[in-house]
Amino acid sequence: MHQKSFVLAMMAGAALVAALALLSIAYGSTVIPLADVVGALAHAVGLDAHPVSGPVGKIVVDLRLPRTLLAIAVGAGLGVVGVLLQTVTRNDLADPFLFGLSSGAAAGAVSVITVFGDGFGIWTLPIAAFTGGMLAAGIVLLLVSRVRGQGPERLILAGLAVSFIFTALTNYLVFAGDQRAAYSVLFWTMGGLGLARWGNIGLAALGAAIILAYGLWNNRKFDAFLAGENAAESLGVPVARMRRTTFLVAALATAILVSVAGVIGFVGLMIPHLCRPLAGPLHLRLIASSALFGAVLLLASDLLARTLLPPQELPIGIITSSLGAFFVVTMLFRNRL
Repeated sequence: MHQKSFVLAMMAGAALVAALALLSIAYGSTVIPLADVVGALAHAVGLDAHPVSGPVGKIVVDLRLPRTLLAIAVGAGLGVVGVLLQTVTRNDLADPFLFGLSSGAAAGAVSVITVFGDGFGIWTLPIAAFTGGMLAAGIVLLLVSRVRGQGPERLILAGLAVSFIFTALTNYLVFAGDQRAAYSVLFWTMGGLGLARWGNIGLAALGAAIILAYGLWNNRKFDAFLAGENAAESLGVPVARMRRTTFLVAALATAILVSVAGVIGFVGLMIPHLCRPLAGPLHLRLIASSALFGAVLLLASDLLARTLLPPQELPIGIITSSLGAFFVVTMLFRNRL
């Protein structure tokens, strides 16, 4: 029965992704009828020889479809990052925010927006965000290597310290840099999919693929963590090295995702908790379901961000943070945290 329930849940999740993707393409500053959306997509893949009249085809294919695919890739990637970080740290609140990864990427991007400028063209922002995220990860690992013992609690404390440092640096850059860029900084640090282009979809897909492939390849090792560190060691899992490697891979994937979508919080925290009742504790199913429902969450959040306050677009981080706060309070009342 549990196998059947999981299959049904995954089928429902796939149907939700398809439905939300169509709605995401249809709704925005201009509402496009679903028939025209389907027609434009059919023409783009060669199933319909007749193009949709007017600019609708260009809006669908060149603007909204890349944004939808970016939401799927980023949501899936952040969902899997949350699962793996919560497993290796044995902390139910672990997500990229907790370890300074998002803060480092934000500082890198803000330094470009307010101080250094776009010396590398359209790739300046992604490169700076990626560099900041990896720098934060490097500092965390350096701090952990310098203290006695390398348990999960030390990784968390080092991550929190680095997060505070980079957040302070970001705030300093905002006030010391070009004040005219304040709106861009605010929007980017709260997340958004407005940078979606066909040119950077591959980058986001790479970030999601890295963490998904790593998680699925090592799913048995992550299962061993469920029995405790001593049991995992007895089963042949090098716990300390596995924790460091997982953190580094998660940092790499997060830096790539944040570099194209900004800082989107709470996805990695919520999704593992929502998927465990459906998939169970073992990681093969848990990782697959977290990727799927992470995409569902970000598609729905982006749709809300674009339709709640028309014609303006809300930063998607406002939506995910609101949902995350409500989720944590609910879990506290249920004694799940």
